[in-house]
Amino acid sequence: MFQRKLKVGYFVLAWLNIYATAYYGNYIFFLMQKEFGFGNRENLLLAAVNGFVYVFFAWFAGRFAQKRGYYFALKLGFAIMVCTLLMGTQARTVPAHYGVMIVWTIGMCFTWPTLEALVSEGEDRKGLSTMIGVYNCVWASGAAVSYFTGGALLEALGPRSLFWFPPIIHAAQFSIVLWLERESRRLTPVQPTTDTGPIDPHDVGVSVERKKAFLRLAWIANPFAYIAMNTVIPLIPYIATRLQLSTTSAGFVGSVWLFARLFCFVGLWVWAGWHYRLRWLLGAYGVMIGCFAALLLVQNLAVVVIVELAFGVAVGLIYYSSLFYAMDVGETKAEHSGIHEALIGVGLCGGPAVGTIALRIVPDVPQAGIFGVSALLIVGWAILIWKGAGLARKSLS
Repeated sequence: MFQRKLKVGYFVLAWLNIYATAYYGNYIFFLMQKEFGFGNRENLLLAAVNGFVYVFFAWFAGRFAQKRGYYFALKLGFAIMVCTLLMGTQARTVPAHYGVMIVWTIGMCFTWPTLEALVSEGEDRKGLSTMIGVYNCVWASGAAVSYFTGGALLEALGPRSLFWFPPIIHAAQFSIVLWLERESRRLTPVQPTTDTGPIDPHDVGVSVERKKAFLRLAWIANPFAYIAMNTVIPLIPYIATRLQLSTTSAGFVGSVWLFARLFCFVGLWVWAGWHYRLRWLLGAYGVMIGCFAALLLVQNLAVVVIVELAFGVAVGLIYYSSLFYAMDVGETKAEHSGIHEALIGVGLCGGPAVGTIALRIVPDVPQAGIFGVSALLIVGWAILIWKGAGLARKSLS
């Protein structure tokens, strides 16, 4: 049973959520650099702690939403984020900022798995493809716009706006959830269609076993994609300093790969030929590795922008694969969304943690963190190729 009319509201919540969370989550590194002199090592450690918290609470929150109800989970998440960030207006020490970020992250964990489940519930395979496509484009556009405008907002409103501007948005989201909850009781649920046929000719003959195998491959690749992404984001202040960019310009330049990811999502939504095709997943991963190292090492602004475009497309395909395969295979949407988000947390923690360790071991080499994370990404690619080769052998047997 589902109510398709309400899904527009869920998309609005997703856009607002990514805009607000990206503003705080991305630009907190600029604040820490400015107020406490954080360098690459300190910002990477901050990001690693955030990811560590996300791993466990995203998995828990997905199960929580499945059992206690989607609307209750959303209200809880938005309330936690509002209260925590408002308390952050009084934070003046590094430990206080760590505390604010950790509790804020816990609140955020109740939102993403729940929103993913809400847009996926009650859909046949054709509807699921459409909903996942729209959802990915919605949140990706919000992320890109947030980073693009965030630098200018931060300069105009001041660093402390990180603690009062997002809560305004989260409070509005809380109100929207109350309205959606009332509407869900008023509207008559509609039985979904029973169309279980393929959503695209490329999917004809795809067995359940093959689908589960691709889900496992995507769940291997996606954490490594977030290792790359979440190592890049804390180092944007470093890139801005290296290229002599202002905070506003850093926001413009740093958003290029986010817009590339958005356009990639649009393409993958329209064209389903990548479904259950191993070469697309492996190829995207290989491109991601090369772009990651180049993005953090090259000194030319034009080259950085070109590399960002390729990087955004690569990580976009990997993320889209993970979420689509999870929703295509799973019946318990919130639980599978929770697993999907928890694996994202592994990447959010793993990349910055490796970068931090490498910089501690070789403190005199500023690029040590980049080389360490690149080596980790190569290990992930080797695992993916090995697992993919096993799948190919089964297909041929």
